[in-house]
Amino acid sequence: MSGARYQVVVHVEAPALADPDHPGQSALEDGQHVPAETSRRLACDASRVVMRHDAVGRVVEIGGRTRTIPPALRRALHHRDQSCRFLGCGSRYTQGHHIRHWAQGGPTTLSNLALLCRRHHRAVHEDGFQMERLADGDFQFRRPNGWLLREVPEPPDVPADAADVLREQNAAYGVQLEANTLPRSWCGDRFDVCYAIDVMHPRAIGARP
Repeated sequence: MSGARYQVVVHVEAPALADPDHPGQSALEDGQHVPAETSRRLACDASRVVMRHDAVGRVVEIGGRTRTIPPALRRALHHRDQSCRFLGCGSRYTQGHHIRHWAQGGPTTLSNLALLCRRHHRAVHEDGFQMERLADGDFQFRRPNGWLLREVPEPPDVPADAADVLREQNAAYGVQLEANTLPRSWCGDRFDVCYAIDVMHPRAIGARP
């Protein structure tokens, strides 16, 4: 089948797709179980075929295959977003994401869509991050615990001769760098990146003019 060489088929029941906590099938073609939230993520931007079954599971109707996001709408989405909209990302390898999932009645319209890279699309669906569209059209993200993710601060302007400037500042304050100026206090513990960001980022925001 030209144009469909790479294909993953997932069978998911409509109630489970609309509500991941609802019991229902969500499985690959070979029967391997797939979390319902993973099916929701895949269904955000994929080809869709609706199959209806009778009470004993026999197929009684098969609809035509359609794209979740039509090509014309996809072009408009890429023109608007350009790259992943998750704060601080900017990756251009993206997937379309329904902010309110179409299985829950969310429309496939530009206002209900956003580009997310694969990593952050997974974060929003399976890792508990939350995404919403604000009244001004911008997007807002929250951590799984509900904390608001703030905009990444602009990097400071660094002069081309930064090393010379630093030496002059040290000399003005009478600071002389030597082997024991900054003694190591690390005990071998693993660096906690999330904790460091949580501590430093609010201070960086507060320091901005």
